[in-house]
Amino acid sequence: MEHRRLGRTELQVSSIGMGCVTFGREIDEQTSFRVLDHAIECGINLLDTAEAYASGASETVLGRWIASRNTRDRVVLATKVTAPLSRTRIVESVEASLKRLQTDRIDLFQLHVWDTEIPLEETLGTLTDLVQQGKLHYIGCSNWSAWQLAKALLASGESGFSRIESVQPPYNLVQREIEPDLLPLCADQDIGVISYSPLGAGFLTGKYHREAEVPIGTRFDVIPGHQPIYFTENGWRTMEAARRLADEAGCSMIRLALAWVFDNPHVTSVLVGARKPEHVDQAIEAQNDPLAGDLRERMAGL
Repeated sequence: MEHRRLGRTELQVSSIGMGCVTFGREIDEQTSFRVLDHAIECGINLLDTAEAYASGASETVLGRWIASRNTRDRVVLATKVTAPLSRTRIVESVEASLKRLQTDRIDLFQLHVWDTEIPLEETLGTLTDLVQQGKLHYIGCSNWSAWQLAKALLASGESGFSRIESVQPPYNLVQREIEPDLLPLCADQDIGVISYSPLGAGFLTGKYHREAEVPIGTRFDVIPGHQPIYFTENGWRTMEAARRLADEAGCSMIRLALAWVFDNPHVTSVLVGARKPEHVDQAIEAQNDPLAGDLRERMAGL
């Protein structure tokens, strides 16, 4: 497993990160522990969670695993706070996350969304204080656009706030909005990129069909909010084209979709969610078997 520097920080993160969104929501604690044990054995050290995942249950499961395995110093622990991003709210969130995670510091604390109501200066000032207190090592953001990141970088440069050091956007064959602006900005400013949803919440696994009912028990059945994002003309067209390319290449759509994201040199780490250890293996196999040049070019044109 390759480990890479996250932007200009001192954090060395695995090229595949463990997205902990399934813990306490789709899989129980015992299964979550098995997934985490396997991930660590495979060299994954980036563990990403959020207060919003299963109303804090993901952080609780992760904290119990860290305590039971004594792995705190072996992992890069990342979590997130959602809006409102006021001073009181952020401080309370950090304290609650530290308690659930059973730790005294968070390596990467991310703003889960952009807040249109709270002044950015209040948010960044609060995070800066928490960094200075040693409760946070670095700060990042998730689901921000290029202009929002640029605004935060400018504010930090002008006012001396702690700098946003990473972004966490969705990125897959269907969701490619970050390519024109956000990725070039991150490359220019040395911002780490931790992408998520390489399989489009399971849309790119091949289990869904345009005219068919959503299979019961799948992610799009359990969380129908994903449907408006992917059940679009562009989504279906891209998925059907990927299915044809996978058939031509003699591989699964999963392997094809994962390998395509891993192939992007501007992405520092790709978060994968897992409901069983074998899902971790799927990601590693895809990373270790890069796409042929002609196939990569055809996929880029989807």
